[in-house]
Amino acid sequence: MKEHAIEKWVTLKEVQSYLGVGRETILQWIAKRNMPAYKVGRLWKFKLSEVDDWIRSGGAADDGANDKNDDGETE
Repeated sequence: MKEHAIEKWVTLKEVQSYLGVGRETILQWIAKRNMPAYKVGRLWKFKLSEVDDWIRSGGAADDGANDKNDDGETE
């Protein structure tokens, strides 16, 4: 019988580094594009396999909407 490895939870900062995007971009994706994320107290936690699946399904694709970052620049 195969043992299933338990995937560890990662932080918002780790997802930022993994995807190469900023904190505000990730928070916007959570709020507006249903990025898979879980609020644990005041912290956001993620499973990288779920983030990868979400990316592959087009969740982070630029839909032409003018999402702006903190500096007012389009991301």
